Amino acid sequence: MSLVDSQPGLLDALRGEMTPKFLATLDAAGAPNVVPVTSIMPAGDVPNRLIFGNFLLRKTVQNLDADRRLGILAITPQLEGWVLQGDFSGWERAGTYVDKLNSTDLLRYNAYTGIRDAGIVDVRAVLAYLRISKLEVVRDYLVARAAQPPAAGAGSVPMPIPARRRFAAMTKVCALSFVAEGGQPHPATPGYPVVAPLLSLQPAGDRTLVCAEGRAAGLFAGLEAGTPVAANLLTQDVVSFQAKGRWLGSRRRFGATLGAMDVTALYAGGPPMPGRRIA
Repeated sequence: MSLVDSQPGLLDALRGEMTPKFLATLDAAGAPNVVPVTSIMPAGDVPNRLIFGNFLLRKTVQNLDADRRLGILAITPQLEGWVLQGDFSGWERAGTYVDKLNSTDLLRYNAYTGIRDAGIVDVRAVLAYLRISKLEVVRDYLVARAAQPPAAGAGSVPMPIPARRRFAAMTKVCALSFVAEGGQPHPATPGYPVVAPLLSLQPAGDRTLVCAEGRAAGLFAGLEAGTPVAANLLTQDVVSFQAKGRWLGSRRRFGATLGAMDVTALYAGGPPMPGRRIA
């Protein structure tokens, strides 16, 4: 049985056209970039193979063409999440995969265009399965809201008010990515991105984002302060922002593990100018 088939519920989550999914890649400096890619789905013909549509993914395409290591998070509306690592295997410009993606409702009826090509991913590991209750969502959000984060570092930038308001909402999906290192106590492959769900991620001031790590705390164990991180916000009305910065560390408070990052750059994630830096 394949890695993907062996995880109950994972195939159905990946088949869900509106299931939030996030794809993390590495830039030329080895820092993570994470964006929503809801089109990720099983290829259906090769075990452990996924495909996704190249639709408004300029930075992701650049990164994958230079470095094939990637991470994926799929999280359902029922708040079941799977953290994957994989390898990018190339682009299909025309053929079965492109046709399969363009036939989905998500792409068939979009107001812009079909995909340029299909990306191919071979899954190498399923790092974690997380099930988050609604009570945990509320608890983690309130604990994070009461946190006093470390001071933002030099080079941090203020987030515009519209972005802070989106991050401050409870009804959103947030994912945070970092690069796995050998000393961390989880089975992630060193050098590959990890993408973890952090639904409580929210502003503390205008230069810092804080969270209660909750069910994802094990994935952050051993993550050192100063490590480059990237966080992506996706709202119910399909608004997205990506914040990049540095991990400020984790600590215990109020019976929870709290984490924080400072923001050194902020990007708009959707049309009409996806990937435009706004801070």
